[in-house]
Amino acid sequence: MSLDSISYQGTAAPNHSCVNADGAPTSCAGCGIKRFAVCGALGDNEIGDIERIVHTIKLDPREPVFQEGDKAESIFTVTSGTIRLQRDLEDGRRQVIGFAVPGDFIGLALEDHFSFSADALTKASICSFDRNKFTDLVGRKPLLLRRLHDMASHELGIAQEHMVVLGRRRAEERVAAFLLGWRNRVGRIQGNSVTIPLPMGRQDIADYLGLTIETVSRILARWMRERIILDVPNGVRVLDADKLKAALR
Repeated sequence: MSLDSISYQGTAAPNHSCVNADGAPTSCAGCGIKRFAVCGALGDNEIGDIERIVHTIKLDPREPVFQEGDKAESIFTVTSGTIRLQRDLEDGRRQVIGFAVPGDFIGLALEDHFSFSADALTKASICSFDRNKFTDLVGRKPLLLRRLHDMASHELGIAQEHMVVLGRRRAEERVAAFLLGWRNRVGRIQGNSVTIPLPMGRQDIADYLGLTIETVSRILARWMRERIILDVPNGVRVLDADKLKAALR
């Protein structure tokens, strides 16, 4: 899928790669998530190199970034919102394979076509790079390559931990591991909070953890009765962090 086939919610801005909390474009140098993103490897005197090859795209909820099987012509950095990553299974079911938050780099396919789909769970903004132009830039910027390596290692760690969660943990442990892990990921960007924002629905959580939605709902409802968590708009509030962590033991 080319960039022209994506539904734009604003004008592509080649001179701006990021947006602020209100969705307004800002320069790469002033981007609020730069320190988490791949472009953070570049110095102020180099940032113009990446601004020349980037487009900012705004997405509405449920709007696709790319679909499984599309030609991998572009790669993306999330600058606001949450992106869901998923694959279609042969039996018609789906497997949610991850959620991307601001600073995450997605779509760097090893093959010529994407092996999974990506769509926005919330209003979101992404920086889009032509794959060939970005690859050429990486070849000229060793620090950019090092940042990509570090980000890939981080993603591998998340994937390995998720494999352990799916293969070795009981349902209650899976849900607790998800909530605590998601709190850490969001906290890295937004700061620590007792409230865990959950832009994804319970079906998304279930499909990510290899559980049924009934199981996820039952566990969350019990923890609410036991005053471990509290249901709040767009998330849950942790009332007893020790008991939530104890669910992992």
